[in-house]
Amino acid sequence: MTSPFRHVALIGKYQASGARCGERDSVMEGIASFLESQGCKVYVEQPREGEPAQALPTGDRYEALTVEQIGQQCDLGLVVGGDGTMLGIGRQLAAFGIPLIGINRGRLGFITDIPLDNYQATLIPMLAGEYEEDHRSLMHAQVMRDGAVVFDALAMNDVVVNRGATSGMVELRVSVGKHFVANQRADGLIIASPTGSTAYALSAGGPLLHPAVPGWVLVPIAPHTLSNRPVLLPDADEIVIELVGGRDASANFDMQSLASLAIGDRVVVRRSDFRVRFLHPRGWSYFDTLRKKLHWNEGGS
Repeated sequence: MTSPFRHVALIGKYQASGARCGERDSVMEGIASFLESQGCKVYVEQPREGEPAQALPTGDRYEALTVEQIGQQCDLGLVVGGDGTMLGIGRQLAAFGIPLIGINRGRLGFITDIPLDNYQATLIPMLAGEYEEDHRSLMHAQVMRDGAVVFDALAMNDVVVNRGATSGMVELRVSVGKHFVANQRADGLIIASPTGSTAYALSAGGPLLHPAVPGWVLVPIAPHTLSNRPVLLPDADEIVIELVGGRDASANFDMQSLASLAIGDRVVVRRSDFRVRFLHPRGWSYFDTLRKKLHWNEGGS
C-alpha cells in the first residue's frame, strides 16, 4: 500500500517514556518501522537547543529535521506523547498547515486520542486517506507595557492571568472588543479556547465548548464576587486584561510559557490567523471523546 502521506515526521517527547538519554526507544522505533512498511519516508524531530544530540529515539537511522523543516518538507506529523506534547508542536506547525495525528502516550489524551496499544490497526486506513479532519483555533497573545510588546505567544488551550504564589488576589480590568466589562478581583482569570475548555477552565467551573464553536470562554478563578460567572465570547473580539492591582502576577500560555506582569501591563488576546489541523479515525466524534475521557455514564449501557 502506498500512503498519500509520503513524508511523515515522527515527533515525541522521548525521555518521558522512561528511556534513559542515549538509549533507543523501542516504541518509537516500532512506530517508525510501521510507517516505513506503509510506504512512508520517516523523519524525526531534531533535538532542540540544550538537548543532547543522542536524545533521538531511533539513533541515526532517520534524518532529523528542525520544526521549520518539518513544516516545509513533510505531509504529516505523527505525534507520540500526551496532550502537552501535541500543544507544543501544534502551535509551532500551525503556520505551515501540516496535519497532525496523535498517539496517546500520556495520561488523559483529549487531543492525542489514538491508543498506543492499537495504533497500527487505527493508522492503516488513516494513512490510506480515510480520516476525519478537525480544525482547532489558536489564540495570539501579547503582553503590552508602556505601549510596547514585551512578550508574544500563541496558545491552543488557554491564556491565564494568575496571582503570585504567596500574594493575595489580583485586580483585573477586563475589556472585550471596545467595551469595558468589569474590574474583577480574583485569584486569576482564564481565557480558554474550545480545545482548552476541557482543561484548566473546566476545573475552574467553565463550560465545555464544542471545537466547531467560534468562541472563547472567560472563566474567573476563585472570584471575590460570587456572581462573577464564566462568560462565552465570540472569538472575533479582542480581549484585554489589564493588571490594576496585585503582587507577583503572571500570565501563562498553555502552561508552557510564562510572562511576569507589572501594574499597568495589558494582556491582549486575539484570534490567530492560523489553525491546527488534527486528523482522527473515520467515525471519530467529539462526544465519544468526552464520554470516554470524562467517564460519563459509567455503568450505563
